[in-house]
Amino acid sequence: MPLSYAGNFAESARQVVELEAAGLDVVWVAEAYGYDGPSLMGYLAAKTERVEIGAAILPIYSRTPTLIAMTAAGIDALSDGRFILGLGASGPQVIEGFHGVPYDRPLTRTREIIEICRDVWAREAPLTHQGAAYQIPLPAGEGTGLGKPLKIIGHPVRSRIPIWVAALGEKNLAMTAEVAEGWLPFFFVPEKVDEVFGPSLAAGAARRDPDLGPLQIAAGGILAIGDGPEVTKLRDLGRGMAALYIGGMGAKGKNFYNALACRYGYEKEAAEIQDLYLAGHKNEAEQKVPDALLEATSLCGPEGYIKERLAAFAQAGVTHLNVTPIGPDPVTAIEKLRSWL
Repeated sequence: MPLSYAGNFAESARQVVELEAAGLDVVWVAEAYGYDGPSLMGYLAAKTERVEIGAAILPIYSRTPTLIAMTAAGIDALSDGRFILGLGASGPQVIEGFHGVPYDRPLTRTREIIEICRDVWAREAPLTHQGAAYQIPLPAGEGTGLGKPLKIIGHPVRSRIPIWVAALGEKNLAMTAEVAEGWLPFFFVPEKVDEVFGPSLAAGAARRDPDLGPLQIAAGGILAIGDGPEVTKLRDLGRGMAALYIGGMGAKGKNFYNALACRYGYEKEAAEIQDLYLAGHKNEAEQKVPDALLEATSLCGPEGYIKERLAAFAQAGVTHLNVTPIGPDPVTAIEKLRSWL
């Protein structure tokens, strides 16, 4: 399950501890432009015993590649080998507007960061990397000229921490399927996987190192189990998030989530949502989110219906069901889901 962006640390930890006992396997911690993700992940590492703790995601622009590797190694040590490094490019509005860093070459940077992290953790030699985006140490003529190759001082708990990438674009997804352990999609519609993502997944798989094993995929959505329209109506709680991402996470022509909605066949609705959202009409934008998209990206309904949706996600290649349990009894919901899986 993903944790809320704005949750209280102690409250979030209590929830994770409770759901860990009910069978939760992985908790994903976001980092947007609130508190940093590693602080909460380190806190969760101290409060939990079994659940894996994943970053979803650490933006690639806000830290140096070696700091990303050091942070991952640190949380992995705190959790006794339970960390998953999720990486993503975020978007120009956050990276340039909040971090003040140019948003350039996201694919190149992601690939090189993955290479650098794995070299740091392996600790086979002092780190050197001469890439298009990163040169470590700095080459002659840059800086003071005093840089020297170094190894990470501590010995990481694992020499290979799993790396997952949040990818939406075709080239980024192909790169993810080639070099990462896992993929963190957004607005995942299982029935549309082959049509929308199939070529990219196949292209990456053709170049994938067999030692990586099959690509892991985490997808799901809001979870509410029960009969009656009041349960299926709960999927409407996703309207605000869908409108925010499709309408407001980027400018026109630079919104990756809007582009994905178009690839799903919702070109008209995506344009309307964006126009309304950027004009400040957020409530109206929410009402334009297609009901079919909300249903396809959530798990709300009777037990038989939920089991059918689980089969659809499994058929689409999903390995980790990523849910947000809502309602008065999330523990029972997780326990039921766990028993069905």
